[in-house]
Amino acid sequence: MREDLTIIAASKSFCTAFDVDCAGITGKKLADLGQGEWDVRQLSALLQATVSGKAAIDVYEMDLVRPEKDTLRLLINAHTLDYFEAESIRVVLAITDVTSQRLADKVRDCLFCEKQLLLNEIQHRVANSLQIIASVLLQSARKVQSNETQAHLRDAHNRVMSVAKLQKHLSSTAIDNVGLKNYFADLCNSIGASMIADPGRIKLSTQCDDSTVDPDTSVSLGLIVTELVINSLKHAFPGQNQHGSINVSFTSDGKAWTLVVADDGIGMPKNEDDRNPGWALVSSRHWQANWVQLS
Repeated sequence: MREDLTIIAASKSFCTAFDVDCAGITGKKLADLGQGEWDVRQLSALLQATVSGKAAIDVYEMDLVRPEKDTLRLLINAHTLDYFEAESIRVVLAITDVTSQRLADKVRDCLFCEKQLLLNEIQHRVANSLQIIASVLLQSARKVQSNETQAHLRDAHNRVMSVAKLQKHLSSTAIDNVGLKNYFADLCNSIGASMIADPGRIKLSTQCDDSTVDPDTSVSLGLIVTELVINSLKHAFPGQNQHGSINVSFTSDGKAWTLVVADDGIGMPKNEDDRNPGWALVSSRHWQANWVQLS
């Protein structure tokens, strides 16, 4: 292509792809090809800027609107050729038809969105089903006479409600990473609302940095926090007049993180015979949990 945008030569593949007569293309301007579909103001301006040396078209994407034919999506690359002996500037123009690729990308994006909507709907329905199960457990607890059975059913109710809260939170976060600050705050609010009859007696709080994790990791952390908080509520404050606090904290510095669930309750029994073995999370590195047995 010359500096006045007239065509010096064109490849056979160009003529075949865009239905242009190769025999009569030499000497024509790009804007005159076909039925005027190449007469695009922005493309002409970019080519003029390339000829003047003010710009170079590395990647320019445009629609080629052809009368009575399908519109094509094109990628255009244009650069000047440096020939010292040439009397005028020469421009080489490379055009790639990416119509099929863009269509495939669009189909893929649509399928991805549809999959995400279905996943969110499933998570929402799972959360609703868990709440129904929790309600059945609570009704059963009210009907039975045994205090021990009531306690077990209420524990099951609280755990199911906590898992339901996890599901609802995940259904609102899509596939993005989950921010633990709001996640733990919502989770602890849900546990406190279902298990702390007098908020003035026991305070449940969270202190987390701005860490984010993937949804699968957030589920694991949420279940750990749920279990530890429920255990504190059950065992750290046995008397109705017992006051205290439970704090959930999370900090990370990239590869290493620390999760702590601490309370100021009665602590471990002094008599070793009264102690029950258990497990508590103390720290983690590379997002793999390390556990220590408590006796």
